[in-house]
Amino acid sequence: MIDPSLELLALLAMAAFVAGFIDSIAGGGGLITVPALMIAGYGPVAALATNKLQSLFGSGSATLAYAARGHVDLKAQAGQAAMSALGAAAGALVAARMPADVLKAALPVLLVAIALYFALRHDLSDEDRHRRMSSFAFTLGFVPVIGFYDGVFGPGTGSFFMLGFVALAGYGVLKATAHTKLLNFASNIGAFAVFAAAGAVEWKAGLAMGVAQFAGARLGANAAMAGGARLIRPLLVVVCVALAIRLLSDPANPVRLWIGI
Repeated sequence: MIDPSLELLALLAMAAFVAGFIDSIAGGGGLITVPALMIAGYGPVAALATNKLQSLFGSGSATLAYAARGHVDLKAQAGQAAMSALGAAAGALVAARMPADVLKAALPVLLVAIALYFALRHDLSDEDRHRRMSSFAFTLGFVPVIGFYDGVFGPGTGSFFMLGFVALAGYGVLKATAHTKLLNFASNIGAFAVFAAAGAVEWKAGLAMGVAQFAGARLGANAAMAGGARLIRPLLVVVCVALAIRLLSDPANPVRLWIGI
């Protein structure tokens, strides 16, 4: 356990504020907060666990903001939220046994594919489109799989939920963003419960970051509701590409090892 100084807590809070703003619009907040925690001296497991604590504040803040403006019906989506939480809890329980190298290798490719989808589909807007998967199949099939991924690994979860809501459920971009934050909030709860039970959470850092992320997420959600698809689409593309680059910049990434970089 680390006893962080006030200066360190302030720096982590600043990182969380920026992460909350970006994450509430396009996801990818963990791209900022997890490296910040590791730079501050926290080990990988503690960084992931503490990130789940502070992410609860950000995703919860954004969810409340979207719900207050009628972009998501919390009661109607309770089933999907429950499946997301259960999937994430299961993922966190088996995280140590999963082939992390495979996930690290595949994720940059998937993120670039998502970025290209949103960049090239100029017909995407805030209007709902044709649903390609039934609500039942989406809730019991797609949602728990992405929740499971969030518990096992995490980066890019919001982007995957966004892609599912737009491409499979037929949601408009703003509606998809609002529902993504609800399911991300639920998956954070599921994974956090497992990490907390294991004693892996650094509470001082997580709570300080959580307060800052709550504020940043509220500002980001308000910006997303004001800008709609015109703001969300380009930021989502940038976040996906940035996350892919960040993952590939890791010297231990399997892709770099496989091609000899």
